[in-house]
Amino acid sequence: MKQKIVMKVQMSCQKCRTKALKLVASANGVSFVGLEGDEKEKVVVIGDGVDAVKLTNCLRKKVGYTDILSVAAA
Repeated sequence: MKQKIVMKVQMSCQKCRTKALKLVASANGVSFVGLEGDEKEKVVVIGDGVDAVKLTNCLRKKVGYTDILSVAAA
């Protein structure tokens, strides 16, 4: 089942955004990754069988504070 996950990630620079996108894109089952919001602080992930909690923990370790805003069917 495809799902859409929206996460708010604390990213202060372009390098952090690039790092976050690369981390998310390398996860299993991810088919689309994008940035949303006025300051590009929201990461949108669409994929099949993506584990939102593991993805959030990975982003917290490598990039910065991360919150899951929503998980819905795509």
